[in-house]
Amino acid sequence: MFARALALLSLLAAIVTSSEAAPAAPGFKISLLDGKTSLDSRELIGKTVLVLRFQASWCRPCVRESQALAQLAERYRGRGIEVLAIHVQDAPADVQRFVAEHRVPYKVALDPRLSVGNRFGFRGTPYTVVVDLRGEMVARIHGESALTRLPRILDGLLAKNAK
Repeated sequence: MFARALALLSLLAAIVTSSEAAPAAPGFKISLLDGKTSLDSRELIGKTVLVLRFQASWCRPCVRESQALAQLAERYRGRGIEVLAIHVQDAPADVQRFVAEHRVPYKVALDPRLSVGNRFGFRGTPYTVVVDLRGEMVARIHGESALTRLPRILDGLLAKNAK
């Protein structure tokens, strides 16, 4: 009897847990590298899926993955997905050199003091966060595996949004 009740409680807990929403992404406004424009995440809710890539010009994995991130950004351009690289603890001149050397096709912003990164649980580069149309963080990926995992995540969100 006790085992049956425990099994039922476990099943109910699993059902409740699986139906809970992902944590809400903190809203932020950040100036882009060009210094002329800014991005306000609150304006994107309901309009686009946002891929935030916290990286740095001095981060070796970030440099290694720069081409793959560029390809990912191009693959999803015009499909309701926005890629934003947020360079953390980086000098503007180093970021501009990184952008030029790697022919970066996505938006780039600076977060030298981690004012945005810390709000998203930043623990080192690279760190990738996916924010869905409802403004919820549906993926938080630490390390290099993000770019191999992102297509599956993004394709799933696109399929879900098409319904």
